[in-house]
Amino acid sequence: MNNLLYKVDDRPPPITTTLLAAQHMLAALGGIIAVPLVVGAVLKLPADQIVALVNAALLGSGIVTAIQCIGVGPVGIRLPCVMGTSFAFVGAAISIGFEHGVPGILGSSLAGSAIMILGSFFMPQIRKLFPHQVTAVVVTMIGLSLVPVAVDWAAGGKGAGANYGDPTNLGIALFVLAVVIVLVQFGKGIVSAAAVVIGIAIGYAVCLFLGLVDFSTVQKAAVFAVPQPLHFGMTFPISGILAMSLAYIVTIVETTGTFMALGSATNTKMKGKLLCRGVLCDGLGSAFVSVLGAPPVSTFAQNVGVISLTGVASRYVVALTGVMLAAAGLFPVFGAVVVTIPQPVLGGAGLMMFAMIIAAGVQMLSHVEHDKRTGLLIAVSVGCGLAVSVRPELLSKLPPFVHEIFGSGISTAAIMAVVLNLVLPDRPAAVVDEDEEDDVPQPMLIRKAG
Repeated sequence: MNNLLYKVDDRPPPITTTLLAAQHMLAALGGIIAVPLVVGAVLKLPADQIVALVNAALLGSGIVTAIQCIGVGPVGIRLPCVMGTSFAFVGAAISIGFEHGVPGILGSSLAGSAIMILGSFFMPQIRKLFPHQVTAVVVTMIGLSLVPVAVDWAAGGKGAGANYGDPTNLGIALFVLAVVIVLVQFGKGIVSAAAVVIGIAIGYAVCLFLGLVDFSTVQKAAVFAVPQPLHFGMTFPISGILAMSLAYIVTIVETTGTFMALGSATNTKMKGKLLCRGVLCDGLGSAFVSVLGAPPVSTFAQNVGVISLTGVASRYVVALTGVMLAAAGLFPVFGAVVVTIPQPVLGGAGLMMFAMIIAAGVQMLSHVEHDKRTGLLIAVSVGCGLAVSVRPELLSKLPPFVHEIFGSGISTAAIMAVVLNLVLPDRPAAVVDEDEEDDVPQPMLIRKAG
């Protein structure tokens, strides 16, 4: 079992909770902001509309994160789960936006969320499609898919004017990585648990000293702004609803895999009923943020890496992260300050966090039955997942719906693993009971608590 410093229902001291919550926020903020920025840039929206999308995304993500962690009746998985606007919907959002604008995106998101809401009630059945070997493949693929993101951060980013691979960028990233490793391995208590945020803070200080921090976004940001629900209006194009519904179906698969990884990291039995509450929150949360004026949300896999690295599984810590994200939506200047953190700083910490997910997946794979059938399932699933991850242009000439389903390495690996598990002979299909406890030994953390 994981040697957790704080378990799911533990309440760390206030100062500790704040530091740990900020750590999760730093891991998630870039991804939450990136989706509305990408969609807005591609659709060539005015600056004020892009700002409105960003503010709504932050506020909505924060509120849904808090609900997911604390729970409201049957809604919320009650685990340390960060919610944010998802890249799984970017392709569909852009294609809808070109034809129907932002109102079409939001209306299609609202209507399509019904797929996820209804799908949540079938999670006990879906859970049976994820036996140990399939779960291990998905967890491994989540880490493999995230590492290139950290590498791009470490290299300085791929945006306009970015000096990709500059030795200064790589040096900063390696410095932050080294600091995080030292803090995790040799730190005690809060120092070890907050290794990521401390490492980022030290890296940020170095960048300030070197004059590498750009404060232009802070100067332009409003101090206070309240997102207006239905600010953009809504339309409900049939083609858009179909595209979003397909994206929601793929997201159910990805979210299930992320929840399985979260269960492993937090020592939680991931039963079908628990998955139902989590996916239901995903669906209702996406409907809510659509009304608020932002793209749909889903569970952030990168924050599972934070938990695996630090051993802090308290849901109250991540609930506070939700409050911080909501505050960033109401006080744009707050989010703007965080955005000034240079990407190489985030890359150094991110590489460690995301690689920890790979380590967890590999350790889970080491405990599955090793025979020809399992080896074939793992090889084909991971191979196909990596194929679309490292060469996304592979699908460029195929119909859009194929790209929507298999555009993500995580969903591709998950689908292939599930299908192969069902069709390969010699062993019966997955028969995991929803109340059966996972008997796979949990991956050990590369750290010592205390």
